[in-house]
Amino acid sequence: MSSCETGRLLKAPCLQDSSSPVLPPSLLIAPNAVVTSFSVRTRLQLALLAILTLLACFPIGALANEGQHSQLEQEFQAAVAHYNAGRFQEATARLEKLVRDAPESFEVRELLGLAYSAQSLDAKASEQLAKAVRLKPDSTAARTNLATCYARLGKLDLAEKEFTKAVELEPRNFDTNHNLGELYVRSGKVADAAPYLEKAQRIDPTSYDNGYDLSLAYLLTGQTANARQQVQNLLKQKDTAELHNLLGEIEEKDGKFVDAANEFELAAHKDPSESNLFDWGSELLMHRTLDPAVEVFQQANARYPNSPRLAVGLGMALYSRGNYDEAVKALLRGADLNPADPRCYFFLSKAYDSSPGQAEEVIQHFRRFTELQPRNGQAYYYYAMSLWKGRRTQDPELDLHQIESLLKTSITLDSKLAEAHLQLGNLYSDQTKYADAIPEYLRARGLNPDLADVYYRLGQAYVRTGAKDRAQEQFDVYQKLRQQHLADLDKQRAEIRQFVLSEKEAAKQ
Repeated sequence: MSSCETGRLLKAPCLQDSSSPVLPPSLLIAPNAVVTSFSVRTRLQLALLAILTLLACFPIGALANEGQHSQLEQEFQAAVAHYNAGRFQEATARLEKLVRDAPESFEVRELLGLAYSAQSLDAKASEQLAKAVRLKPDSTAARTNLATCYARLGKLDLAEKEFTKAVELEPRNFDTNHNLGELYVRSGKVADAAPYLEKAQRIDPTSYDNGYDLSLAYLLTGQTANARQQVQNLLKQKDTAELHNLLGEIEEKDGKFVDAANEFELAAHKDPSESNLFDWGSELLMHRTLDPAVEVFQQANARYPNSPRLAVGLGMALYSRGNYDEAVKALLRGADLNPADPRCYFFLSKAYDSSPGQAEEVIQHFRRFTELQPRNGQAYYYYAMSLWKGRRTQDPELDLHQIESLLKTSITLDSKLAEAHLQLGNLYSDQTKYADAIPEYLRARGLNPDLADVYYRLGQAYVRTGAKDRAQEQFDVYQKLRQQHLADLDKQRAEIRQFVLSEKEAAKQ
């Protein structure tokens, strides 16, 4: 390591040349130092290193006289002072002038890159940091700064190259291994990340951040035993809500649902954040512990009334418990909080099918969904069914042509939507247009052979058209599928699980 670098922190630039004498050093410490480590828990929000250095003299050999040297030395010291005080624009202005007089100075390029980055000017920062690396290719800190900047720009392949070089330069450095491991996690290469996180953990077993991220890497690669052990070791150092939440995820993946619920509950009690409460309520809901799930979601909604996913979670819990009217109200609120989220409308359509009492409000919400997503076939299907369900027994002037048009639009936008074909067939059958209904039933059956209702309605259509033998075949299949009704519960669980997992994934981004 050179005299301008100290451990994990990048030193403030020192302007020196082998041909120039060295002035007495001045210790310059950035007040808001940020280390290189970054965490999966915060979605790898990268921050550039701050500077810590001994300041040497400006290279006299390149200058016309001692007066010019003194002036530039003062300019550089002033730039460092501005940077350390957080006055990044002032530092940048001085450094941009200074770099014209010392274009081959590693230290000026490095500090200018850091000043740009502190102002979120990452494209400019990467140019200067890349030039700094070219000037001093064996600087681990310079490679790390450049890699971090590339990662902020989303250039993960370039960041990987620089972090890898940093590891090659200092293979036993905690930060070089940790950073490369984290970058692999961010890139989705979790299996590649684990060895570097493991090595970093061996170098510093007391590191909470690395230990947490290693636990998460183990979880994501299916090594639940290793993940559990790592978290339990960390809990001995620091008993935090996030560790209990992570342990809940580990137990859930290992099929230990009671243990998982207990860990999520502990996390929520330690830190009743929106995320922790959602995880706790969702775990109870997924495994149909419905009364506690409703209670958790009700309390969570009272605490976080503007959370769309908590509103939807409450609606799903109420629907699963059979409280359809209340479920519709909760899901309508969820739709208002996040009108463009299609998942909310999926569950709203299910709850509304069992409780059409709030027809007008539901219809308005589904109409709005078609306006928000005019290319979404499912949206038109929901709208058509809300009109039909809400008004078929109340409104003798129900516009069947509008419903037919909406269903046809749904099919045009999404030809694989089996339910839309089924309902269009039902619409034709209700009008005794069996010849039109049968092709729709056949298309629905071809798209989803497990859709029990399509066999029953197709059988009825065949009876009406005199094809009794064909009808009996359909009724036989229908009876077999109805005997598998318990599988519907598994389907509902799968739907809930998909919503929960997608929400958790969205929350990490």
